[in-house]
Amino acid sequence: MTELLIKAEGETDPYFGYRPNERPIAEHISKGVVNLDKTMGPTSHEIDAWVKRILNVEKTGHGGTLDPRVTGILPIGINKATRVIQMLLGAPKEYVCLMRLHEEISEQRIRDILEEFTGKIFQTPPLKSAVKRELRVRTIYKIDILEIDGQDVLFRINCEGGTYIRKYCHDIGEALGIGAHMAELRRTKSGPFTEDETLKTLQDLTDAYYYLIHEDDETPIRECILPMEAAVTHLKQVIVRDSAVDAICHGADLASGGILELSPDIVKDETVRILTLKGELVAAGESVETSAEILESDKGIMVNIKKVFMEPETYPKMWK
Repeated sequence: MTELLIKAEGETDPYFGYRPNERPIAEHISKGVVNLDKTMGPTSHEIDAWVKRILNVEKTGHGGTLDPRVTGILPIGINKATRVIQMLLGAPKEYVCLMRLHEEISEQRIRDILEEFTGKIFQTPPLKSAVKRELRVRTIYKIDILEIDGQDVLFRINCEGGTYIRKYCHDIGEALGIGAHMAELRRTKSGPFTEDETLKTLQDLTDAYYYLIHEDDETPIRECILPMEAAVTHLKQVIVRDSAVDAICHGADLASGGILELSPDIVKDETVRILTLKGELVAAGESVETSAEILESDKGIMVNIKKVFMEPETYPKMWK
């Protein structure tokens, strides 16, 4: 974990807010996210609806749609966390893909073409997509070939959010002149969510809710549902004074005087998360200055707030 830069000293009042893992159970659920393991078959929207029904909540939303035949990580936001989960849409993703070539070709040709298809690539979204079909640039950060067996190529791909792997396989087939298609796909990472102990199934969620309602046992549901803060840990952070929190909740941008600590490598125009001293997510915004400039500044706006996640009056009003 990167050590934060300290701009000023400050303390937090224990009478306001909660540390994310210590929220009362109803609030924990309503501000929670699930690192859900999607199975093959249902659509992402069907998964949303099932989670909503299992937990008996008002609203759910997923971060980054997976096709019905695709499995793996599908982060789900609950109630007030549905807006937070949208912060994952542009976050880096990782997939394990089985690509089937339409003819056999040398292993070296396969390795060469995958190397060519690394870095910035051009993609037009497929016909069955939820976005406008226009040429756009996406970045492929890394490709690892796991196995080649005849016409089958198994590889792991790290890529920018919004990359279409089905189209990626098709374009590789076109470049090779033999054709190719995506046979199977699993998402293994979405922003900060990975295939670790937090990854849960719908059955895990169903069982956990049963224990909460019928056994009054909160432990399983707290293991299944993470605080909404877990959805933004891939973003650099700025920690603010208690006195700055309510002003931000009412739409104010973050000024220099409200900042206590920050990540050391923030660059201009970067999306950052704004946290309280207790670790609660207040908002997200775009940095106006670099970490070094923020550290040295004594006045002026340092972060333009774009989205507010905390309700006003969670902390006392200390502004005019």
